[in-house]
Amino acid sequence: MADAVVVGSGPNGLTAAVVLAEAGLAVTVLEAADTIGGGTRSSELTLPGLLHDHCSAVHPMAVGSPGMRGLGLERHGLEWRLPEVDLAHPLDGGRAVAMHRSAELTAAGLGADGPAWRRLFEPLAERFDALAEDLLGPPLRLPAHPAALAGFAARAALPAAAVARRWRTPQARALFAGVAAHALRPLGSPGSSAIGLMLVAAGHRRGWPVARGGSRSITAALAARLAELGGTVETGVRVTSLAQLPPDALVMLDVAPQDALAICGDRLPARVARAYARWRYGPGAFKVDLAVEGGIPWRDEVCRRAGTVHLGGTIEEIARTERMIAAGRLPERPFVLIGQQYLADPGRSAGTTHPVWAYAHVPRGWQGDATEAVLDQIERFAPGTRDRVVGRAATDTRAMARHNPNYVAGDILTGANTPRQLVARPRLALDPYSTGIPGVYLCSAATPPGAGVHGMCGVGAARSALRRPTRNALKRR
Repeated sequence: MADAVVVGSGPNGLTAAVVLAEAGLAVTVLEAADTIGGGTRSSELTLPGLLHDHCSAVHPMAVGSPGMRGLGLERHGLEWRLPEVDLAHPLDGGRAVAMHRSAELTAAGLGADGPAWRRLFEPLAERFDALAEDLLGPPLRLPAHPAALAGFAARAALPAAAVARRWRTPQARALFAGVAAHALRPLGSPGSSAIGLMLVAAGHRRGWPVARGGSRSITAALAARLAELGGTVETGVRVTSLAQLPPDALVMLDVAPQDALAICGDRLPARVARAYARWRYGPGAFKVDLAVEGGIPWRDEVCRRAGTVHLGGTIEEIARTERMIAAGRLPERPFVLIGQQYLADPGRSAGTTHPVWAYAHVPRGWQGDATEAVLDQIERFAPGTRDRVVGRAATDTRAMARHNPNYVAGDILTGANTPRQLVARPRLALDPYSTGIPGVYLCSAATPPGAGVHGMCGVGAARSALRRPTRNALKRR
């Protein structure tokens, strides 16, 4: 009999399972889908031989995660690959700006704004490991590095548009705005700079790598580590109630708050049920996977060497489009993220035909077809792309949610990054992972520290459970 059951096999669920197994518990992971991995799955979506990541694709937080670094995943085949250029952001007129792992090299391409870029990001990159230790955990606790955290928090609380005022050139402002847009929040909202600051600092510390063999390699390594510890994984098992699970087992729920409500039912304390019910979901993603003969013919050569390309124009344009998305309207030119993972991992391609990963920000639950809008944005900076496309696959917000139920209405972050929800994930509590039911914990991206392939939601929930030996499973240790 399992000492612990993990519901959901995304990176947080699998990481929680590994932490519990390392503590000596017999762990079983139950996954409703036929394949494990949640947001870290990869397959041939367009043409045979071309490998596409289903959702999460580039992993600056995974490679620097204090939780995942100690799991020995490299022994199980996980290998990080870096492109020549981490990120490019083209502007109209053929110009593009690049972010490199080196803050100095990045600054060299920013002209007059280079010194200001280095003054902000070099100290953050140098202190990134200490920052990650504090930021990738529950907010209501004593920080291990209070001075570093205080300096970061003062800037992170600001709107991204306010942070961007330290630069004067369109290139530097657009580069930061594109990274900040990963939060899927209006750039003028408080706290909208936090994710941008963290992702740039992570990039200057360790780069924006991909996993060789696709993001599924992260899943495979976690599953192999779990198997090494005696844990098991069962697919095709949909859990809809705690009554399906062994009564004495520790339970980890890698699910969205709305599904936790349904699974836990009336066993949830009223205060927790209210918090889960009022959890807000954010805008959606419309994904387009392309098979492109010869790759995308970018106007600016630096984009042809970049693993990630942001298509959104100037900071003013990005700010406008993100406001429209938040208001439930699709802009004519939505913000689009491009992944060219094959540049760092050529095995994903088939000869000269390459897989291109792209998604646009769209309103939550939007049911239209944004394929042409995505292609228009690519053509804007790489004319002739349509002539090279030899295969495509589109995934709208409904398909996103079917593929991964945690992506409610297409929200790939499992919750809006509002100021309140950046702190209260999914509720303000000393132990945000606890459901209030003894031995039952939430470990999805709706818990601290939030979305991203870092596994720290799972680590936090597992550590919380191990501190509370309230179930028979823990008493047997």
